[in-house]
Amino acid sequence: MPIDLTDFSREELIKLVRMYAKGWLAMDGCWFLGLEEEKGIDTAIRYDTKAWERFSPIEAKRIMKEFKIPKEGSLDSLEKALNLRLYAQVNDQEIERPDDQTLIFRMSGCRVQDARTRDGRADFPCKSVGLVEYSRFASTIDPRIDTECIACPPDPHPKEWWCAWKFHLRNPSKMES
Repeated sequence: MPIDLTDFSREELIKLVRMYAKGWLAMDGCWFLGLEEEKGIDTAIRYDTKAWERFSPIEAKRIMKEFKIPKEGSLDSLEKALNLRLYAQVNDQEIERPDDQTLIFRMSGCRVQDARTRDGRADFPCKSVGLVEYSRFASTIDPRIDTECIACPPDPHPKEWWCAWKFHLRNPSKMES
């Protein structure tokens, strides 16, 4: 029988969530590396992109349901949802709101890229995957959100962050209707 989570302290639950998030990311990495070893990086990236194309809307919908985030809730809904993703528990991220129609998201610490750096490997070229991942996640939250990559490996990027994404809300006047 599973452990009753209601017996856990707040600190234990936080530790458990972070452990689960790290386990999810490790499984994703092991799957990817196994495929890369068998079929090469191009094939692994192609399959990874397909997986994120399917997973991103699922994750967005679950977050919206569990945390009562309204669909078409604009960039406010996206900001809340980005902070509730599994990644938010294992990576360092920053969000900036330069105006009402724009959200800038930066991944300042990435476990995948940090591990590659420690191993003396080149940046993982995740831009093609990220384009699908972030655009599908954002459009599930609100179809009026357009996603643009500011920079993501293999693009050059500053040392302060690994990737950055710009989300723009189209037709904000429709938010009132």
